[in-house]
Amino acid sequence: MPEKVRCAVIGAGGIGLEHLQKLAQCPQASVVALAESNMERAKIASDKFRVSRSYADYHDLLDQPDIDAVTVALPNYLHAPVAIEALEARKHVLLEKPMAVNGKEAAQVVMTAKKMKRILMVNQQFRFKRQTQIAKQVVDRGDLGEIYHARCFWLRRSNIPRIGSWFTQKQFAGGGCTIDLGVHVLDACLHLIGDFKVNSVSAHSFSKFGPRGLGEGDWGKSEINPKRPFDVEDSSIALLRCAGGRTILLEVSWAGHHASESRECGIDLLGSTASLSLYPARLFRPGAMGYETVELASPKVPYGEEPAHHFIQCIVEGKRPLVALEESLEVQLILDAIYASAACGKEVRLR
Repeated sequence: MPEKVRCAVIGAGGIGLEHLQKLAQCPQASVVALAESNMERAKIASDKFRVSRSYADYHDLLDQPDIDAVTVALPNYLHAPVAIEALEARKHVLLEKPMAVNGKEAAQVVMTAKKMKRILMVNQQFRFKRQTQIAKQVVDRGDLGEIYHARCFWLRRSNIPRIGSWFTQKQFAGGGCTIDLGVHVLDACLHLIGDFKVNSVSAHSFSKFGPRGLGEGDWGKSEINPKRPFDVEDSSIALLRCAGGRTILLEVSWAGHHASESRECGIDLLGSTASLSLYPARLFRPGAMGYETVELASPKVPYGEEPAHHFIQCIVEGKRPLVALEESLEVQLILDAIYASAACGKEVRLR
């Protein structure tokens, strides 16, 4: 391995630009190339981050022997196929969430990573939030006792990605708010309780705003379809029953008349000894002077706060990423079950 990990970014849209910025700030990484089919976006990204090589076709990038790792920042339907090709080209891969648009594709990604003996990490950013890592330490110490129920949510009043962009088309995105926002809080919640084995899912989804052209934000504005299709959900709710007996309630929306935006996303863990909530990180428990609220803080967290930096460090040091392949696959299977349950109106069993 050279002194710095030689990296490339596939996709120079909004997420790709974030990847370029994070890698440029990583002392162990060097960005040597990018791939982007839109020439205007490719030039903007190349000039801004001083990337010397740009490829219109990502296959040409993957053919380059001096690239050690790539990040995949493309529409959801391209995540799995491009990741598989990158792994087969012997590149380490940082893959944007969701891992794929279904469990079958996700399983193929996992199998390829293991076969090629390359590091693959899904960019589950919420695990790296400082408050999530602090909460994980509290949970792992046993401060909550037995965790029997959790609620995770991301509820936005008016933030549907631009209607007509790939985000609002099932063929490109795989789904709507659940696969876009819900995957973040669901992954973080399962990570906190340390249990990714879900037995069954009961879910319902709604499309109350997007089909009427309401609740639109400004994400995805450069990829508008003039027919403005919207065939995904803009809100959903799911009850998960875990193998260990606990339950998880997931609530997600891109648009809705919610009471407050002061805490639009969060995780609540109910334990037999105490409870914990994010974000912000707070512990609720009986105290000597009555019930008390403890604000949680720590000057240092074990994994840093940048997933891209952690990914590079794992390559350099040969470490197992915080976001394990098997856990990302389980999250994808749960998402599949949520969509299946919402479609059939019945509980869906995973195992």
